[in-house]
Amino acid sequence: MADAGLWLNRDRRTVGFIPGTRIGDVFFFRMELCVLGLHGHLQAGIDYVAAGEPIATSIVFSGGYEDDEDRGEVIFYTGHGGRQGKNARKQSVGQELKDGNLALERSCNYGIEIRVIRGLDCERSPTKRVYVYDGLYRVVECLSEIGKSGFVVFKFKLVRIEGQEVMGSSAIKLAEELKKNALGVRPNGYLSLDISQGKEKEPVAVFNDVDSNCDPLLCEYLVSPEFASFVRKPGGRGCKCQSVCSVGCVCVNRNGGEFAYDLYGRLLKGKPLVYECGRYCGCPPSCVNRVSQKGLRHQLEIFRSSEGRWAVRSLDIILAGEFVCEFSGSLFAMEQLELEARNGLILVDPNRLPRRWEEWGDLSMVKSDYEKPKFPSLPYVGYFIDVLRARNVACYMSHRSSPNCFVQFVLVDHYNVAYPRLMIFAMENIPPMRELSLDYGFGDV
Repeated sequence: MADAGLWLNRDRRTVGFIPGTRIGDVFFFRMELCVLGLHGHLQAGIDYVAAGEPIATSIVFSGGYEDDEDRGEVIFYTGHGGRQGKNARKQSVGQELKDGNLALERSCNYGIEIRVIRGLDCERSPTKRVYVYDGLYRVVECLSEIGKSGFVVFKFKLVRIEGQEVMGSSAIKLAEELKKNALGVRPNGYLSLDISQGKEKEPVAVFNDVDSNCDPLLCEYLVSPEFASFVRKPGGRGCKCQSVCSVGCVCVNRNGGEFAYDLYGRLLKGKPLVYECGRYCGCPPSCVNRVSQKGLRHQLEIFRSSEGRWAVRSLDIILAGEFVCEFSGSLFAMEQLELEARNGLILVDPNRLPRRWEEWGDLSMVKSDYEKPKFPSLPYVGYFIDVLRARNVACYMSHRSSPNCFVQFVLVDHYNVAYPRLMIFAMENIPPMRELSLDYGFGDV
C-alpha cells in the first residue's frame, strides 16, 4: 500500500488532528492506524519524530504494562522497554530515558498535542481487539519511579484537551452498560424499551431527554413492507442445494456467478440487485445467502438529538458491509397514489435514492488497473413507501451527503425485480452511539 501511494499522512511530523478521522473512529487492525497516519508503528506504543529533538505524536494505550493507570480524561502511561517476552506485563529490567520515552518527556516540555488510541477487548473484532481514537492529550508530568516489579519505570501523566467530543472508548463502555441495564444507567428519558414490541429480533428503544416529543409511539411499527399477492410472479425457481449454497447454484448465478456475502454475512460488493435464497430454495436457514431476511443483528435505538430531530444509533459496533436493517413502510403503486391524491402521505421514492451501492467494493479510486464491473441496468421500482402511519426504525435515520450506510435492493421471497426490498448496509465501521445516516438524494440540512 505504501508503494502504491495509499499510505496517507506518512509524514511522521504530523502533530495533532489527522484529516479524515473523527474521535470515536474504530479500527480492528494496527495496520489501519498506520495507513491513516494515526499511529505509525505496528507494535511500539509510542510514535515520535526522531529527527533533532524528539517529540511524540501518538500513543496506543492498551494497558499492557502493569504500572499503567487509565482514568479516562487522565492517563498514567508507562514508558517503553523493560519487559521480556511478547505478552509480558511485568518489568524485568529498568527503563531508560531514550527513544519514545525521551520523546514523551520532550513533548511534556513543549506542550505537544498527542493522539491517543485506546486498545480494548472486542469479541466482534476479527482480532478480538478494537482500537478507538479518543482524541488529543498533553503530557503534563513526567517522572521516574520504582514500579510494581521493583524496577525503574518512566510514567507520563497525560490529560485530555478540553472541548473535544466524548471519548469513543467511553461511548463503547456506555453502550455495553445500556444493553445490560438501560433504566439503571439512564432512569429518565426512555419512552419505550422496545417500540417493536417483540416484532424485531433485537429490542428497539426510544429515548428522548431533550423535549416532550413522542411521535415514534404514534405510528404502527412495521418490520417489513407487505407486498400484494400479484407481486409473486409464478414460475419462480430457487436453488436445489441441500446444505449451504455453492458456486454454480441458481442463486449464485443470479448474483453474477459470485456470492453476495462472505461467511460472516458481510456484503462483498454493491449490485443493482442482490438475490437471496428464499421460499423456493432447498437450502437451510443457515445458508450464507440468507442475510437480510434474518432481521436485526444489532441493538438499535431511536433517539432525540440535541438539534431536536429524531435519529438512530446502535449499541453495538457495526462492521463495514454488515446488514443494519430494512427500510419499511406502507407500499403504494403509482395507480393507488393517483386515487389517494397523495393526501398527507409522507412518500419515499426508491428510484430517487442515490446509487451509493456502486461505491461499495469499488476499488477504482485506489487501483489504477481496476476494471469496474458491468452491471445490468437498475430495475425500475414499481412502488412508493409511505411512512406517515406505519414505519420502522430505518425511517428515523438521518440524511447525510457522506453517509455511513447505504441502501441495497434485495429480492428475498419472490423474483419480481420491480418489487425489491430496501435493505440497509454499513458503508464503514460504525462505533456504538454514533448516528446512522443515509443519502436520501438532497443537500445536507
